[in-house]
Amino acid sequence: MTTRKSIYFFARGQTEGRADMKNLLGGKGANLAEMTSLGIPVPPGFTITTEVCTAYYANGGRWPEGLDEEVRAAIRRLEEVTGRGFGKTEKPLLLAVRSGARVSMPGMMDTILNLGLNDETVEALAKEANPRFAYDSYRRFVQMYGNVVLGVPSEEYEKLIDEVKARKGVELDTDLTAEDWKELVQRFKQLTEERTGKTFPTDPEEQLFGAITAVFDSWNNPRAIRYRELNKIPGDWGTAVNVQTMVFGNLGPTSGTGVAFTRDPATGANVFYGEYLMNAQGEDVVAGIRTPEPISKLKEVNPKAYEQLEEIRKILEHHYKDMMDIEFTIQDGELYMLQCRSGKRTALAAVTIAVDMVKEGLLDKETAIMRVDPEQIEQLLHPTVDPNQELDVLTKGLPASPGAAVGRIVFTADEAEEWAARGEKVILVRNETSPEDIGGMDAAEGILTARGGMTSHAAVVARGMGKCCVAGAGEIRIDFEKKEMTVKGRTFKEGDWISLNGSTGEVYAGAVKLQQAELSGAFGELMSWADEIRTLKVRTNADTPRDAETARRFGAEGIGLCRTEHMFFGENRILAVREMILADDEEGRRKALAKLLPYQRDDFYAILKTMEGLPVTIRLLDPPLHEFLPHEAAAQEEVAKEMGKSVEEIRAKVESLKEFNPMLGHRGCRLGITYPEIYEMQAQAIFEAAAQLAKEGIEVHPEVMIPLVGTVEELAFLKARVEQVAKDVMAKAGVEIPFSVGTMIEVPRAAVVADEIAKEAEFFSFGTNDLTQMTYGFSRDDAGTFLNDYREKGILRFDPFQTLDQQGVGQLVQLGVERGRKTRPDLKVGICGEHGGDPDSVKFCHRTGLDYVSCSPYRVPVARLAAAQARIEEKGQS
Repeated sequence: MTTRKSIYFFARGQTEGRADMKNLLGGKGANLAEMTSLGIPVPPGFTITTEVCTAYYANGGRWPEGLDEEVRAAIRRLEEVTGRGFGKTEKPLLLAVRSGARVSMPGMMDTILNLGLNDETVEALAKEANPRFAYDSYRRFVQMYGNVVLGVPSEEYEKLIDEVKARKGVELDTDLTAEDWKELVQRFKQLTEERTGKTFPTDPEEQLFGAITAVFDSWNNPRAIRYRELNKIPGDWGTAVNVQTMVFGNLGPTSGTGVAFTRDPATGANVFYGEYLMNAQGEDVVAGIRTPEPISKLKEVNPKAYEQLEEIRKILEHHYKDMMDIEFTIQDGELYMLQCRSGKRTALAAVTIAVDMVKEGLLDKETAIMRVDPEQIEQLLHPTVDPNQELDVLTKGLPASPGAAVGRIVFTADEAEEWAARGEKVILVRNETSPEDIGGMDAAEGILTARGGMTSHAAVVARGMGKCCVAGAGEIRIDFEKKEMTVKGRTFKEGDWISLNGSTGEVYAGAVKLQQAELSGAFGELMSWADEIRTLKVRTNADTPRDAETARRFGAEGIGLCRTEHMFFGENRILAVREMILADDEEGRRKALAKLLPYQRDDFYAILKTMEGLPVTIRLLDPPLHEFLPHEAAAQEEVAKEMGKSVEEIRAKVESLKEFNPMLGHRGCRLGITYPEIYEMQAQAIFEAAAQLAKEGIEVHPEVMIPLVGTVEELAFLKARVEQVAKDVMAKAGVEIPFSVGTMIEVPRAAVVADEIAKEAEFFSFGTNDLTQMTYGFSRDDAGTFLNDYREKGILRFDPFQTLDQQGVGQLVQLGVERGRKTRPDLKVGICGEHGGDPDSVKFCHRTGLDYVSCSPYRVPVARLAAAQARIEEKGQS
């Protein structure tokens, strides 16, 4: 049973709903009521609430008790208002039945028009207007009802229309006569009966009840479910149902229908933008059967309707203070509004409109900031696929890192580097990537993997580099020996061109056209307003000077995570790393590490210099050593030759380092405790680089981070060694460098005993990728195989590796912050997992009292905007 009334009526002078009732009436119903109250011409109707839909599902797909009587009562009110009769053979009342969720889900759910027609009412309509229009409307109703309610594929009806057009030798539906449509109505009904085994319903009430039920059911059709998943819309919201008096755009040459935006949704320009068709109903505009005309041409065809639309455009923008998407019908020269809603827009348009509306006095700065979706901002920073071209879509994976890339296929990281060195643009195609692929990933235009999720190695590293990446494209089969991949029976060899769309996950055959991103002046203006408001700082995850420069350009206020392991894979460095791993004793390890020291020092010098005056958190070596050794026989033979060792020795070492669960194994601080000389060398490189910069008069703020700490004793053991190295280097160089030593909280135990760990740690950085992994017991690289099932079945509402699990993992973060600051009130706290660039997670970090978030360079503006929105939301609640 519903808790409030089930039906809200709207008609001039009798309107019961308002725009702020979207949760109950859905966006469409709430806005129809609002437009009616504003005096805008809207066909009268009524809205069945979202609560009724929720009750329908709770009731096992049955209507709540009494709803049928309420619908009948609402129909009687409509008959009184319109002077027409539902199911009557004189002045018949025909209805449109449409869905309406609380947020816009364009095209995802179902609509039925012209409801109430049967063999008797169609004759009455024909007398009132004209036979051709009446039977055109009737065939539309049978086709829509047959498809939406009874499940007959729409294409089967279209085939029958094509047959008649071919027989008559005409191309357009508008060329068919009343007799043609009359024939098709009977053939449509016959087809429906053949496909369903049931006679097409002729009773208008049965038609209406069937249509309302179909709209409820469409809330859970596959495309609606997928849309909700992509847009994080809860599945338990339900849809409202809008039943509205029909107005007809297909009455003849003085009638028409159209869709428009009060501003250009692509650029944000303040121009009336849209399309219309004369002698058509709404679905004709979007179906592509006829080419619509630009809205500006309506000025010539029907000046009165155009002037009315221009006036309504102004009324709606000033009332809603937003760019609106509108649908309208012109019936015999008279204009009617069928819908208005906040218009979908590109990132460029969103920013331009928000800034322009502040300048026009429609919005204040805070409202403008809230109007822009932070997730969209990243689109402004990458090249994108030019939509004005034919696209040959091969397959679809996960949109792991946005932007677009075009290149020739290569299958190994080495080949990517070699081809790129020759000036070729390449796409690196792998089953999955590993840290050893870093050079090839850097050289490639984009990365495509057959396996892995949104936080797989390929995804995380690609985002950090600002590279386009499509991950988990499971239909790809790679044959590395033949150097080819197959997708749905099509074969692509090394050197063939493909293109990636990292914003949609699509993979295209051939080289598509790209359009470069343009950072408009409005973007800089909006971001400056965000920076004035936010209190949460935004840093970046960066491992190279190039990443650091990119992030500074995008407004980063420091580096929150510099991963040193990525620096170990250069050609000369990897030899020294492998020499260190293969050494039999500490002396041998120190000798190999001495070769690495100058490389590390140069790396830290360049990054600290790039981030002059800003803090740089450097994480000491984290991954297990086996990641630096090859596992393929041919590569092991090559390493043996380079190292002057036997192949057996290499294989034995690889075998000895093998772990059943490397994620929980010998890595992070555990490596540093077993081999303190590794961390000592890294600390020496950091402080020698910092000392050199200090002598050059450049301000530096290194923060040394010990990874994977679970006990205060681990941290104390390693912190003492780092501080001793710092002391020795500064004494030798004769300079003082401000620095701090802290830890990454990524083991659940560390969050629980944060009060103890804070006795040694001068800062905490929450590594929420690993913290999520260990808290859930999910592997972030393998969870993609079942997380989609979890989301489809409602077990999880979102991927916890993309959006922070605030109820579980988030509680550990809160606990860690509270306990850490109890011991050390001035404890600096940040987050450096992938969640640092997710808007919902950023807002959680603001509420939890973190000092900063850290994210990949291209997510920095996203986090800046989300942090400003978090502050605005907080002010609104206080």
